[in-house]
Amino acid sequence: MTSTLAAPGIDTTASPARALVCRACSARYPLAAQHACYECFGPLEVDYDTAALAAVTREQIEAGPQNIWRYAALLPAGQDPATRVTLDPGLTPLVAAPNLAAELGISAPLWVKDDSANPTHSFKDRVVSVALTAAKALGFTRFACASTGNLANSVAAHAARAGAPSVVFIPGDLEQGKVITTAVYGGDLVAIDGSYDDVNRLCGELVETDEFEDTAFVNVNVRPYYAEGSKTLGYEVAEQLGWRIPAQVVVPMASGELLTKIDKAFSELVEIGLVEAPAGGWKVFGAQSAGCNPIAAALHADTDTITPVRPTGIAKSLNIGDPAAGLYALEAVRRTGGWMEYVDDEEIRAGIRLLARTTGVFAETAGGVTVAVLRKLVESGRLDPTAETVVFNTGEGLKTIDAVAGQVGPTHRIKPSLRAARDAGLLS
Repeated sequence: MTSTLAAPGIDTTASPARALVCRACSARYPLAAQHACYECFGPLEVDYDTAALAAVTREQIEAGPQNIWRYAALLPAGQDPATRVTLDPGLTPLVAAPNLAAELGISAPLWVKDDSANPTHSFKDRVVSVALTAAKALGFTRFACASTGNLANSVAAHAARAGAPSVVFIPGDLEQGKVITTAVYGGDLVAIDGSYDDVNRLCGELVETDEFEDTAFVNVNVRPYYAEGSKTLGYEVAEQLGWRIPAQVVVPMASGELLTKIDKAFSELVEIGLVEAPAGGWKVFGAQSAGCNPIAAALHADTDTITPVRPTGIAKSLNIGDPAAGLYALEAVRRTGGWMEYVDDEEIRAGIRLLARTTGVFAETAGGVTVAVLRKLVESGRLDPTAETVVFNTGEGLKTIDAVAGQVGPTHRIKPSLRAARDAGLLS
């Protein structure tokens, strides 16, 4: 179930983290390299000393570095800068989107949290920085992951920066842009003839072998720490809004973990007194591709049974057919009064183009999913157009350029002369 090394471990004199706790049965375990409960096989997450979190102030955070480590006092590892394995991601733009709002009929402020501005151009730099910092403390010397692309980019880049070996595993049909932007860092890149779920199962087997005893798989044996990195998106949005939580958020879903951790970040900020909850609370909305929509399909069927699917479609970064945190994403959406929707490939392409045309943000396919779902939520009346809303773009459009390559190009083609320009109507 896990690999354990003799190592100094997480420094609990500096870290607010105290244990790993099962999300299903609440069993508690030490802060080690363990991702599943021995009692019920449920997923583990980090449990914190509430008093330590409550001691953190806005002023302390604002005086911190211009990256995710300004929230180090709220994270499980990395309190000492010398211990970090990081590209220093974070503090990405929160882009006002009035043109997009007007086009969709939204009258309240609309924002795009653009995480394509991270070092390897996706939100995965956040989770990898936290996971590998914890992995280093736990004594691991090689870094690995199962990935649909963006995570592979980030793990390979972090390993290169740290001077450590890496081995990352990806589906064999991944977009070429994501293959190249992983391979360029020089680590081992293993393409598997199968889906992401096949890749993930293999990594779950490899982590149990003696040959991989020294290897931290960021989304397997150190997954509880990895997941905590996603909270920094929620922290940043609240801080960038002037220490305010938006009334509504729309989040893309693959495993469902990002959605749950943004919701957790908001809850933590309220609990420790750094922000006040908006009147009526906040609503969390999830976005999936029609080619891989097991979480949204369960919500629509009003069931807790998430039926795995074989992913299809262009939104490959969201193609996790057996989502590990799907049940918890359902809980967060239901508890907050939100909803989930899914969109097909043509709607995704339209979402990419709409976001680019109205905000100047070129999103990868996951961002196209989120914007297309935003449109669908407004049109169906599920999302309140009079309430402040933040949508999350988690990756860079240049990584999935094939998605819209056949739909955009030169609007004119002329000879290099003034007459040709005039004939084409460019001087009118």
